Amino acid sequence: MPKVSLGFWHNFGADAPFERSRAITRFAFDNGITHFDFANNYGVPAGSAETTMGRLMDEDFKPYRDELFISSKAGYLMWDGPYGEWGSRKYLMSSLDQSLQRMHLDYVDLFYSHRYDPNTPIEETLQALVDIVRAGKALYVGISNWPLEPLKAATKYLRERDVPLLIYQGRLNMLNREPIEEGILDFCREEGIGFIAYSPLAQGLLTDRYLNGIPADSRMAQEHFLKSDRRTPELLNYLRQLESQASASGRSIAQEALNWVLEQPGVTSVLVGASSVEQLKNNMVVMY
Repeated sequence: MPKVSLGFWHNFGADAPFERSRAITRFAFDNGITHFDFANNYGVPAGSAETTMGRLMDEDFKPYRDELFISSKAGYLMWDGPYGEWGSRKYLMSSLDQSLQRMHLDYVDLFYSHRYDPNTPIEETLQALVDIVRAGKALYVGISNWPLEPLKAATKYLRERDVPLLIYQGRLNMLNREPIEEGILDFCREEGIGFIAYSPLAQGLLTDRYLNGIPADSRMAQEHFLKSDRRTPELLNYLRQLESQASASGRSIAQEALNWVLEQPGVTSVLVGASSVEQLKNNMVVMY
């Protein structure tokens, strides 16, 4: 897995220009990013990021399928009704079938349980992952956003069934260090489980984007996933200190933040999003 992986949460749905998505994805692949990360509900509307990938597979990437490492997930709300979220066998299997159809794939390289389900027996969720691998619909399985104790139980269950847990995906950045503080990163390292960090730039907070205000076209201006009340005097003071530190190393704030995550023992890769080729290019510097 490359040090930097491309996440399709934002900027690749039906609301984004296809040619921009194509340019970003092509640039990523041509410059060493072979891991593309999805979930069933990524994009606007939900699922449309995978639909974009299906078109990209047909028009650009089909000859290179064996060079790509594509992941998807299920766990959060995807459709209405009792089987449209969480961790039941029915939901996980139905969701993956839908993801494969949208992406025009026979299999994904990696399939995750996207969040821990306290109301479904853990054995049901994990056995679904085992059976998905045995059915040839995924090569590996992963877990995302699970607490430590269920993660330990999952590691044991999957290993005993010869479908070892490949990787854990968790939020990790300089402002949010829960995987370190809760012992998840240490556990993964000790057990030989990879760790891929999502939101390594805290949805853009760990960049220079908000140092001098809130741009009208920014995620914070939309007041949805990133609220303007996150832009506090304390944060701005922290960012200015980080900017000074980064400048001394010849890096941007974003590059300094990504490098910090990659330096944590046990981290395999960081997931970055991108709204332009230039943004991705600047963040990819940490790969080299």
